[in-house]
Amino acid sequence: MHRRTQPRPHSRTAQDRTPRRRTALAVSAALLAAAPLLTACGGDAHPGAAAVVGGERIDVASLQAQVKDVRDAQAASPESAQLVASTGDLGRRKLNSMIFDRIVERVARDHGVTASRAELQATRTAFVRQSGGEDRLATALLQEQGVAPGQIDDVVRRNVLLGKIADKVGADDSPEGQKKLTDVFTAASKDLGVDVNPRYGAWDDTRIQLASATTPWLRQVSEAPDAVGAGA
Repeated sequence: MHRRTQPRPHSRTAQDRTPRRRTALAVSAALLAAAPLLTACGGDAHPGAAAVVGGERIDVASLQAQVKDVRDAQAASPESAQLVASTGDLGRRKLNSMIFDRIVERVARDHGVTASRAELQATRTAFVRQSGGEDRLATALLQEQGVAPGQIDDVVRRNVLLGKIADKVGADDSPEGQKKLTDVFTAASKDLGVDVNPRYGAWDDTRIQLASATTPWLRQVSEAPDAVGAGA
């Protein structure tokens, strides 16, 4: 596990911020931890909704569209069969990520954190450089996280916001820092009132993820992979 450095001035270069970006990418990877396959959709309380977050629906159709984008990308890969087999729980992974992204946005707004176009571009450029090219980045994210090429910008935004939120609240990889970050996201999750269609499971406010997921994302906030998409 790598220790976070002390917060640096806002004038630090894109290269200086690379460890934080790589750290945040590990957070995104943790969100896609394996979970049981659940393919049913729709529910009695919220027909047509996979989940409701802060009163806003995540429609089953939107979830299925994200899954389809990934399946289409996997189908075009020489390793198609292997990729599909390793992501049988893709619908659940995507829902987990879609819910978490809404919580990230809420925490960012509450703490005055934003992601400028320049920051998003710099982060994506850093990911591309670390991966050895745009195609290698796309391949790595598809293989490691079930992310379609058209979804990469969402991953980039999530990483930028997570890194800036951690800076804002002064979180590091110490138990105290982890608890601080956990408390912030748990409070936001509870306030939003995440209501998941029971056919997809239940949301755990304390772990900030679907209850049956196996990898607590906050534990990964200070763990950086050796390279973006290490499996590429």
